[in-house]
Amino acid sequence: MVQQVEFSLSPKRKGFHLITQEIMKNLPVLPEQGILNLFVKHTSCALSINENYDPSVRSDMEQIYNRLVKTNEPYYSHTDEGEDDMPSHAKSSLTGVSITIPITNGRLNLGTWQGIYLCEFRYSGGARKIVATIIS
Repeated sequence: MVQQVEFSLSPKRKGFHLITQEIMKNLPVLPEQGILNLFVKHTSCALSINENYDPSVRSDMEQIYNRLVKTNEPYYSHTDEGEDDMPSHAKSSLTGVSITIPITNGRLNLGTWQGIYLCEFRYSGGARKIVATIIS
């Protein structure tokens, strides 16, 4: 059986945001076993799974990405939407717009220290749309 829901996350500022609880609030009751696929319908943000305990991971990830992909590079030609637009597209491609998580015993089978992240690469990306597909 396949279930699918679409919902919007609350707007977030640029950065790495732990959204596990926000995702869970928008999902139907999970099956005993299955797979959850999450897909973000945007090209300037991403989804990831990472450390969910120490908040310094979030700021460190932000610093790493900002060093990997800089703003205002002279070779960018896609610049009409602001200095953060092209770097956001590049970061999104590097990270990815979907994640898949196993469902076991009616719960997401994440590791002890794992959480779901929205990686917001725009200064103000707005409410991001998520498609959640549950396969049981």
